Amino acid sequence: MLIGTYRHQLDAKARFRMPGKFKEELESGFIVAKGTNGCLYAFSKSSFEELYKKLADVPMFDIEAQKPIRALLASAFETEEDAQGRILLPKELRAYAKLEKDIVTIGVGNRVEIWAEETYNEYNDDGGFDSAASELSKYGV
Repeated sequence: MLIGTYRHQLDAKARFRMPGKFKEELESGFIVAKGTNGCLYAFSKSSFEELYKKLADVPMFDIEAQKPIRALLASAFETEEDAQGRILLPKELRAYAKLEKDIVTIGVGNRVEIWAEETYNEYNDDGGFDSAASELSKYGV
């Protein structure tokens, strides 16, 4: 289970280290893709394969569904670590998530989200925890 919040920085070459607690579950060669609200999603290969199987069941001619499927899969890439365990995200994904220096990685159960710190702080400043938590009652939580 992926949980917790970690704050760190991209180095001068735009590389970062995935926190050790997350690396254990993500394993090497995890998949990173565009996420919602301006973040990136990082999935273990097995978790991404589960998602892919669900997406593969969506009819090819469901035009509305194909756009987000294309956006997600076209943005996805398999990470590679350098000898020091650092990961370089593609320029397009860094631009999408506005990742420049300060970043936040959060565990949200089946994936890690990678946020620009400023974007993450703005996202969390819109109503507080109680307001967000009340939305979970729709799902029986």
